[in-house]
Amino acid sequence: MPAPTIVFDLDGTLVDTAPDLIDTLNVVFAREGLPPVPYATARNLIGGGARAMIARGIEAEGGVLKPAKLEQMFDDFIAHYTEHVADRSQPFPGLVDALDALAAGGCRFAVCTNKLERLSILLLEKLKLADRFDAICGQDTFRIQKPDPEILRRTIAVAGGSLQRAILIGDSATDIHTARAAGVPVIAVDFGYSERPVSELEPDRVISHFAQLPAAVAAIFFPPQ
Repeated sequence: MPAPTIVFDLDGTLVDTAPDLIDTLNVVFAREGLPPVPYATARNLIGGGARAMIARGIEAEGGVLKPAKLEQMFDDFIAHYTEHVADRSQPFPGLVDALDALAAGGCRFAVCTNKLERLSILLLEKLKLADRFDAICGQDTFRIQKPDPEILRRTIAVAGGSLQRAILIGDSATDIHTARAAGVPVIAVDFGYSERPVSELEPDRVISHFAQLPAAVAAIFFPPQ
């Protein structure tokens, strides 16, 4: 049987992007005369893309944004974040070794994220990870966002894989719902940006460090007889 295609969420799964995303959010808020969003609060706003992060940050302060204002703040966010995409962001511990181990077994890799595609590629290039992935797909790649399962299906296809031999690695309810809707197994990391403990969301497996990923993948695709 062909080796599986391993599809990763990006923010909170592959890379700890919270420091740069939250710094950018608070720069944009400061320009608008708004108070900064506390780090612990803002960390749980990540995952739905920058627009959602801004809107939820305003809602957390009891405010509401008009659509035109949201778009202006989104544009400001993207402009600033593009220049600071990897100031403090780092891969989570053990990621590179896990990718090496899985690649040695023939696995192919892809990224399926609600981040914009060009920012995803830019971030992974700066971290010297981009070349490891056969597909890097964002919310604008197909104009579809998670939890719509079609973005996952298309990402797997672009990477040259099949739904029957694919798995999603994510950190949130959005990732788990996406995988379930696509009929794909899902492994959740418990070190990401979920507002709830990921174990409560009933993924197929939960890992606490990337050192555990190869065994978790093997347990799903090659269970003991």
